[in-house]
Amino acid sequence: MNLTDLADKYGSDKGGNKYRHTEFYQMFMLPYRDKPVNLLELGLQNGGPEKGGEVDRQTDDLPSVKMWLEYFPEGHVTGIDISDFSWFKDNRFSFMQCDLDDPDELAEVAEDLGTFDFIIDDASHASKHQQTSFIELFPKLKSGGLYVIEGLRDQPAKWESDEWPKTADLFEGYNKNGIFRHNDPDIEKALNDLRVDMSGAVMMPAFYVKAKRNNLLIVQKR
Repeated sequence: MNLTDLADKYGSDKGGNKYRHTEFYQMFMLPYRDKPVNLLELGLQNGGPEKGGEVDRQTDDLPSVKMWLEYFPEGHVTGIDISDFSWFKDNRFSFMQCDLDDPDELAEVAEDLGTFDFIIDDASHASKHQQTSFIELFPKLKSGGLYVIEGLRDQPAKWESDEWPKTADLFEGYNKNGIFRHNDPDIEKALNDLRVDMSGAVMMPAFYVKAKRNNLLIVQKR
């Protein structure tokens, strides 16, 4: 089964029934399928605070984690979420609970992480969270590794403000001008400090239709 088949099998919205991200992932992940890769995913199940749910909600499934574990039979998956998923037990899965709205908590969690071949941010989709997570976690990528941010066009209003540019706009500006511009000088500096380790940043439009807005960001580490 390819990655899209597995996404649909486990009910992940990354597959053919929703966003179709797995069609793109399959292209660059297939050569690693039987290798002992390390993958980190932020956001493990729909329905969290970004959708009006409670932090202490009852969690009962990890669709994409199950997809990754079957797709990479020799790989290890680490999950980060604001809600508790510690009930899921698998020798190839680790879980760390973290509120991405708390930079200090995120930094503390990052200190305990190893390095990864793939990092996928499918958490709150909030611009602030996407950008602070990228700054903190991009250094955790191995050389040649890929950092992916999903949901560039689906930001929850509760966390958006004029102080934080949309992540799509931020990287579109970087691709055009070769430098990051941000309202927060500390964030701007942190992003520009990472440029030396970025091979490139590619954005894909929703459903791969050119007329639609960019919805998927892929950044490779040198």
